[in-house]
Amino acid sequence: MTDKAKAAPGNDAPKPSAAQETKDAQEAAAAEPFVLPSAAPGAAQGPAPDDGGLLALAALALLIGALSGLVGVTFRLVLERADVFRTAVSKAAHAGGLSGFLFFTIACAIAVSTAAWLVRRFSPFASGSGIPHVEAVLNEELPQAPFRLIPIKFAGGLLAIGSGLALGREGPSVQMGASIAHLTGQMFRRNWPDCRVLFAAGAGAGLATAFNAPIAGAVFVLEELVRRFEPRIAIAALGASATAITISRAIGGGKPDFSVEVLASASPLAHPLFFVLGAFAGFAAILYNRLLLKTMAAAAGLTLASLKPGAASTGAVIGAIAWCDVAFGVGAAVVALVYHRILARMMDDGADAAPVELRAWLIGAAVGILGWSAPGLVGGGDALTQKVLGGSEALAIVPLIFALRLVLGSVSYAAGTPGGLFAPLLVLGAQLGFVFGCVCKAAFPGLDIQPTGFAVVGMTAFFTGVVRAPLTGIVLVSEMTSSVAMLLPMLSACFIAMVVPTRLNDAPIYDSLRELTLRARADAGGD
Repeated sequence: MTDKAKAAPGNDAPKPSAAQETKDAQEAAAAEPFVLPSAAPGAAQGPAPDDGGLLALAALALLIGALSGLVGVTFRLVLERADVFRTAVSKAAHAGGLSGFLFFTIACAIAVSTAAWLVRRFSPFASGSGIPHVEAVLNEELPQAPFRLIPIKFAGGLLAIGSGLALGREGPSVQMGASIAHLTGQMFRRNWPDCRVLFAAGAGAGLATAFNAPIAGAVFVLEELVRRFEPRIAIAALGASATAITISRAIGGGKPDFSVEVLASASPLAHPLFFVLGAFAGFAAILYNRLLLKTMAAAAGLTLASLKPGAASTGAVIGAIAWCDVAFGVGAAVVALVYHRILARMMDDGADAAPVELRAWLIGAAVGILGWSAPGLVGGGDALTQKVLGGSEALAIVPLIFALRLVLGSVSYAAGTPGGLFAPLLVLGAQLGFVFGCVCKAAFPGLDIQPTGFAVVGMTAFFTGVVRAPLTGIVLVSEMTSSVAMLLPMLSACFIAMVVPTRLNDAPIYDSLRELTLRARADAGGD
């Protein structure tokens, strides 16, 4: 052995060959456990609990589902009674002529402005749908609202939707379910990772109750709220939705939301038409999203000066009323005087932006006028959807109702009251699909087209274009109609409805609304 070899330390063992090194590395890699992408570091799942912790979490999910189901079904039933009451009051007020008209309009305005005041005064996070706030809490961008959000969301939603605003029940139900879950987690002293799981599960239970759609509630949690598959959240969401729908159906019944004729599977020759429907739905979704955001911006930028009518216009209105009824002409003059004085006092105090209550009052009055003239066009819109799906709506008037509801939905959401977007979206989607189906039936009589089938697919495609949650849309509409015959056309239409707005850089509506919420909090000096 040479002197150099003796001097080199660590040379007692021969150096392994490259082939041996490769073999050792492969054996070491094979010995390591396989890790799912969702369980990779940085997936924000928190520490992995033991089996006992998971069982406790599952038990709490069942409890939260039951509580959310109880609150959600109560909210739904009360809203149904409010719709009946509003229609009855509108009919009775017609017998009073002008006095009845003024009573109904002012009552709607007062109810909507009261809802806006409750939100501003006691729980600002209760404004609007609530789903953007739930997403922000899950992303740790915003804190969870205090418990008082639940009664404010319930009462404010009842006043706003019951007055005829074109808003849905699912937003309040989702946010109330999430708040119930958070409160329950705190009561049982769970840490934040566990509270986060329960929070998402409660939100899903709220959606399941709102639409009598348990599977859609669980899918909504994974696809829209957390946007990845987390086993613990999946377990909790399934359990919460199951107990929520059990309580809901025990109290409110188990019938699907919409009754639809038996649908035949679409002909292969008609299949390309659903791609075209998806494109129309995608462009309509872009229009809806931009109109909603621009309407909200316009409402937020409303100034007191712009709301102060001139003497000539005020006099003309008072004169027109007095021509019909002298007594109410005098009353209108008094109201106009008080209105001018209030605006003048606000402007003297240095106020520039119109208070949210005043904006809500004006929107409520406008909705009251529409509700007086056409009671069936206001409110969440389930009756309108059922008319389309039942084929009892005249084709000639559906496009007009679509245009009216498109604007009404945006204006209603800008009032700043509690209320969701899902139900109004389904109205528009059904009408869009129905009109498209009728046109296709006339153009291709040999394909045996059912316009109702296109209406069902239109609901899914329009929802997908607006929210960008196709699985939730497909499952939700399938459960609400109790029909799976149009699953393949739904996939085709949702595919294009996703491509169009994504390619044109139109953000999903809840992403845009969440950004507005975060920006408003930052401007207000929030953390």
